[in-house]
Amino acid sequence: MRNQIVILAAGKGTRMGGNLPKVLVMLKNKPLILYTLEEMDKINQLAKPIVVVGYGADKVKTVLGDGYLYAYQEQQLGTANALLCAKRKVKADNVLVLYGDMPFIKAESLKALISTHFKNHNKISMLTAAVKNYSGVYSSLEHFGRIVRDSEKNISAIVEYKDASLHQKKIKEVNPGIYMFNTEWLWENLGKIKNSNAQKEYYLTDIVALAIADRQKVCSVSIEPKEVLGINSREDLKTAEKLI
Repeated sequence: MRNQIVILAAGKGTRMGGNLPKVLVMLKNKPLILYTLEEMDKINQLAKPIVVVGYGADKVKTVLGDGYLYAYQEQQLGTANALLCAKRKVKADNVLVLYGDMPFIKAESLKALISTHFKNHNKISMLTAAVKNYSGVYSSLEHFGRIVRDSEKNISAIVEYKDASLHQKKIKEVNPGIYMFNTEWLWENLGKIKNSNAQKEYYLTDIVALAIADRQKVCSVSIEPKEVLGINSREDLKTAEKLI
């Protein structure tokens, strides 16, 4: 099988003030994850999509039904760990990884990422988004990792906001964390990610540094920043309700 999609949907909406899994938080009377799935269904797939569930797994499965494969993340150990939990379910040669709390992502953007990945025979490809400034609607993107490029415009690093210098914080291109991987390369490298951070979690963003160290070209597709707006707080939800 050529490619498969994995949606990370294991988190609890702690900052939303309720007890629902985050992907089931309602946006205009529809769970967040359904916006993502409706776009994903527009992409022709040979392999059944995988949804990684965790907190409130049964509730998520009840809402989504049996049209998907499910992988279970027992502990909230970060996004890299969540993807690793899906390993046994992945049957395709390439895997597209995205999040269930980004209701504005479009099928056209995901198709462009898939196309770029295959055209360049990449081990890793990713989406990026550029903003004019980190204010108003896009204020939540300020804390995204910054895309650092070399003189030839190739991605040379991703610097997390907390680690960024004042100069790097002014970079307007950010990493929304949506990737496409060659599956064999992914499994060879995913386990190398360390949890040496304050949260003791395994972050999928760290795999880009591993790819660069492995001398892999990290190709990217730039999309509209609105598409990568996530829902992490009540304020984000209010913003999304205005945009939807």
